Amino acid sequence: MSANGSVISTAEYGRRYDIDALRVIAFSLLILYHVGMFYVYDWGWHVKSAYQSEWLQLPMLFSNQWRMSLLFVISGLAVSFVWSRYSPGQLALKRTWRLGLPLVFGMAVIVAPQPYYEALGKGIIEPGFIDFWVRYLSFDDFPGEAWGGENIATWTWNHLWYLPYVLFYTLLLIPLAMLFDGPLKPVREGFRSLRGASIVVVPILPLMIYGLFVYPKFPYISHTLIDDWYAHAMYGTLFLYGYLVGRDQGFWDELRRMRKLLLVLAIAAFGLFLAQREFVGDDPGIVLETAGMASIYLNRWLWIITLFAWGYHLLNRPMGWVKYATAAVFPWYILHQTITVVLGAELAKFELGPVLEPILVLGGTIAGCLVLYEYVIRRVPVLRPLFGLPYRTRRRSRGNEEGAASAAPSV
Repeated sequence: MSANGSVISTAEYGRRYDIDALRVIAFSLLILYHVGMFYVYDWGWHVKSAYQSEWLQLPMLFSNQWRMSLLFVISGLAVSFVWSRYSPGQLALKRTWRLGLPLVFGMAVIVAPQPYYEALGKGIIEPGFIDFWVRYLSFDDFPGEAWGGENIATWTWNHLWYLPYVLFYTLLLIPLAMLFDGPLKPVREGFRSLRGASIVVVPILPLMIYGLFVYPKFPYISHTLIDDWYAHAMYGTLFLYGYLVGRDQGFWDELRRMRKLLLVLAIAAFGLFLAQREFVGDDPGIVLETAGMASIYLNRWLWIITLFAWGYHLLNRPMGWVKYATAAVFPWYILHQTITVVLGAELAKFELGPVLEPILVLGGTIAGCLVLYEYVIRRVPVLRPLFGLPYRTRRRSRGNEEGAASAAPSV
């Protein structure tokens, strides 16, 4: 918003502060979620605490329905915001470097302690990280129950799976986007012209088709990229939605106009989602099964556009914390889960109890990300590209933080 309370448009300032802020918030929720995975009862993860809580299931289930979907829509928005700045080839090269280098470095170095502690906890290996790491880097295989349930090469991307998926969708979108500027332009304009109830209903129809026909054949989201067809259908479509609506002022103004109604509908949709989980049996019949599936996608999409609507209303203005956090969030994302796993596994040895241990794990994860980013990564030029930052600090006008995206999130 401007000083007089009016919303800052993309056309005026060339930057969407609300999308920057929502990206930071979404990744912050991801960090909390992964700390929660160490403690939530009856949900499998790489390592687990002895102090597991059943009450965590509800808040984690709430965010689990839309948190990654929101990030894929935001990533599609990012492509929309920078599309006119680069040629298709330049954009492909920039995104491959921006995402590919941190992915390879992350798998080789940052993620490595995670499978070590997982294999150690399962009794597959003996203590000694260096010996494990040498074996890991040599692409040696581990036995079946290592961390994937199959005989697989040791290299894994674990929480970094989002990066190859975003890169894959970006490379697929580039030729498709050229068509949306040409023969498919009516499709793009038709999607941007959605108003009122159609903003809610139309986008979930493709997701329903995937749920009915793709999900039964590929019911497990594997995060392996190669055979993850249901995830690709859903996340790829949401990524495309972000690209289609990115710079359309009318679409965002309509979301802002509907924000109060969308919030009420989103709360009701989550209630409906919980009801179908609680009261609908395992073999409900085609009618109830379809209705249950509709409640999933309705809940997911409503929360995404509700967050966009309120973000556009409240956050589309310069804010000091966003300038810093926009640059910091990618390195934090790369670091956080490894810090959580290492802290959780090591602190578990001291039997600190169900209050002190979670406080130390969460606080240690945040402190570790903060210290490593602020005092190491952002200050050492050779490390910066390995964590998705430009090699050198970019000095921007108006006090913008280094590396901050000028119009959109950078991932």
